[in-house]
Amino acid sequence: MHILSKILIGLVALIHCYILVLEMFLWESRGPKVFTNFSPEMFEPTKVFAANQGLYNGFLAAGLIWALVFIKDTKWKRNVATFFLGCVAIAGLYGAMTVSTSILFVQTVPAALGLITLLAVKGKVPK
Repeated sequence: MHILSKILIGLVALIHCYILVLEMFLWESRGPKVFTNFSPEMFEPTKVFAANQGLYNGFLAAGLIWALVFIKDTKWKRNVATFFLGCVAIAGLYGAMTVSTSILFVQTVPAALGLITLLAVKGKVPK
């Protein structure tokens, strides 16, 4: 796996770890500062929903970390990373359409760049 791919996968994993913490533990304190298009009264009644979303973001981060750190076979490393980056990109597109266009730049663009680097160097980089 190319070094740029590894950096982008790590970045996307870190973003999703942050989202997990934000949505699961900081929803009522930090959430209103991040999601300024939501009314402040909305955060307390939606904290359980946000925590559920945070957990899913944690699973995306876990999949990327699994591919980056724990899978040794080059082909499977690339396959697993491609799957989870694709999931992030699709989730980012949906979030950009339904919540905020900034999600496109925070989630979709880094994931898409990671996918591009993975696919661009396929078969060209030794283990």
